[in-house]
Amino acid sequence: MNNETPIGEQVRERRKALGISQRDLSELAGVSLHTLSDLESGKGNPTIATLERVLRPLGMRLSIQIRTVE
Repeated sequence: MNNETPIGEQVRERRKALGISQRDLSELAGVSLHTLSDLESGKGNPTIATLERVLRPLGMRLSIQIRTVE
């Protein structure tokens, strides 16, 4: 998993690596199952707050990095 991998794929990979179902993660994060499913499949447009709620139980965090111009 790298920084170029879409966030939904990163969430799915981490969730599966931890053995957590979508239903369980949605409950832990306080988001609907539909919202989580859309996030993992690259659909929808989640807010930063929603992303943080999903990432926290997975031990992940959202960060912004400045790319270097070559």
